[in-house]
Amino acid sequence: MTLRSKVIAASAGLLLSSPLWAQDMPRLSLKEAEDRAVQNHPQIRAGQYEALAAGEIVRQVKSAYYPTVIGSVTGAEAQDGTRIAAGGLNNPTVLDRFAYGVLGSQMLTDFGRTSELTASATLRADSEQQDVAARRASVLLQVDRVYFDALRAQAILRVAEQTVAARQLVVDQVTVLASSGLKSALDLSFTKVNLAEAQLLLLQAQNGVRASYASLSAAMGAPQTATYQLTDEPLPEALPADSAPLIAQALRDRPDVARERLAQQSEAKFSEAERALWFPTISLIGAAGLTPFHQAGLTNQYSAVGVNITVPVTNGHLFSARRAAASLRASAEQQTLQDLENLVARDVQIAWLDAQTAFQRLDLTSQLLAQATDALDLAQQRYNLGLSSIVELTQGQLNQTSAQIEQATARYEYQERSAALRFQTGALK
Repeated sequence: MTLRSKVIAASAGLLLSSPLWAQDMPRLSLKEAEDRAVQNHPQIRAGQYEALAAGEIVRQVKSAYYPTVIGSVTGAEAQDGTRIAAGGLNNPTVLDRFAYGVLGSQMLTDFGRTSELTASATLRADSEQQDVAARRASVLLQVDRVYFDALRAQAILRVAEQTVAARQLVVDQVTVLASSGLKSALDLSFTKVNLAEAQLLLLQAQNGVRASYASLSAAMGAPQTATYQLTDEPLPEALPADSAPLIAQALRDRPDVARERLAQQSEAKFSEAERALWFPTISLIGAAGLTPFHQAGLTNQYSAVGVNITVPVTNGHLFSARRAAASLRASAEQQTLQDLENLVARDVQIAWLDAQTAFQRLDLTSQLLAQATDALDLAQQRYNLGLSSIVELTQGQLNQTSAQIEQATARYEYQERSAALRFQTGALK
């Protein structure tokens, strides 16, 4: 097998093989990482609590439909002939008694205000549910990004390890030839510089792997960093030729768009509820109880029922100002929704273009690696025959290493861009 064939085979294996130091680590697939993030990430749990709180607001508003009953115990004793001579408007006669009973009220109608408030609160609760879905999608996108970034860091580490090994071999060969007088000390110096550069690359790659594990653990909602043997993911399917269907899908499926749409509808319903402030409220009121101890003239028990009608007359334009404020907030939400839809269309277009570019890089980087390998093969043969200097050989090694890194980066960048496009279209759930 020629040097070119060996290098191409090794480079392809870099993306699919696992390093020896990872054999004892627990395996982790992308799906498992996503499931852990959904289960453990504080951002998602916070959104779930917010959604539950919004559901309780609906119950609060609906409570106006049900009767209100309170219990009372009252005792009073006064001097004979006592009359309240100063104070607020109340019954001036104080009667000796001890009594207990209940007072209940039931709203009969408020001409739609409570129903509008309930609809507004329900839409707001639905909006919070969509916020949970939006948080989930955001967390999944972050997991996908750091997962593929960790795979890229591992691939670069394998490139660095093989580069150090290959350049160490060249240093050993040139050292022997230099000691025999077949190569100059300058050649040996160049090879050692090349080896030192490869060692620096290895150091940076090792740090990159450790940093990627820290980012992955944080993205999964884990408080401590852990290391895993990551499972490589297949390349996504080819992208559509046009972004228009993707934009339509995003406007239909993205949870943040649905959240804003529901928020706008909630504000519109609240505006209608504020308009109903001017309508009357009709309530049924009743009271009943016992008076076991009382002065002469009172009965042992009491009961009463009545209907109360509350009609707003004037309040210094309070209700009209509240209605106007609610209507303006509804209009503001409509404009916010329109702005969000415009931004979504832009983001989908950009994500589609980025994914297209990343896909095209896959083939170009493969061609670059093949050409760099051919160039290195020729440079090695020319150097062995004494037809070129060490500079040509070291430059060929550098070009091949750069091409290997570019190929690894292109693969995982395309997967990252594809995940970003799925997020932008609402397909990442």
